[in-house]
Amino acid sequence: MVPVSIHTLIVTAPDSPSVVVLQPEEEATEKRTRRVVPIWIGTAEATQLGTALEKARFSRPMTHDLFLDALTNLDACIDHVLINDVKGSTFFARLTLRQHGRLIELDARPSDALALAVRQKAPIFLDESVLEKASFPFVFRKNPQNEEEIAQFHTFLENIAPEDFKEDSE
Repeated sequence: MVPVSIHTLIVTAPDSPSVVVLQPEEEATEKRTRRVVPIWIGTAEATQLGTALEKARFSRPMTHDLFLDALTNLDACIDHVLINDVKGSTFFARLTLRQHGRLIELDARPSDALALAVRQKAPIFLDESVLEKASFPFVFRKNPQNEEEIAQFHTFLENIAPEDFKEDSE
């Protein structure tokens, strides 16, 4: 089992798949090449995960909050999540609960398992075979020249006014 964290979440319009990107924790501190695992999820699932990541609270409990409340009342908690298989573009997860020292494994969609793990700050793991099959290299490079160009562009945008686009009548 490889510990991972959520690197990013990209929420798209309802007709397009959203994506959650996982990254092995030991690689998160390296400066060059990292492996990432993108998992495509539905927009509704991405919204639930985003709500968990942002720690948003609503006046009425959401489905994941209701599930966690039920677990708490049963003296159970989320022990960890394991993304244990991938077939094509479909990922499979196991949600492990802890109740009085006993571990209970449940089959779960990765999006639901991740949303619950984030809410309870439970560890997230990838099976090594999933990491091998579904990861992509991601090269992180900082180029100061590009950063300078971007800063200059932002300065340009801050100082531009509609009058700058008027044609001269001379």
